Amino acid sequence: MSPEVFVEILNDALSLVILLVSAIILPSLCVGLIVSIFQAATSINEQTLSFLPRLIVTLIALSWGGHWITQKLMDFTFMMVERIPQVVG
Repeated sequence: MSPEVFVEILNDALSLVILLVSAIILPSLCVGLIVSIFQAATSINEQTLSFLPRLIVTLIALSWGGHWITQKLMDFTFMMVERIPQVVG
């Protein structure tokens, strides 16, 4: 039960969180940037014009990547269960 094991587990967990969140957030960020450029060019200051496309893209990213996200979380969970003897013993 060395501290290196816990640091490795924390590192794996944080990298997984960053990967999964970025898969959802990056498409929304790109659409938000495009809409912001469009709003700046046309001087339209409508809040729903920037919110609605980002919401739709986020929902699409969740629906398309939901299976992949679930598989990654299940793989991580199985890996944690396999590491129980390493952590305890």
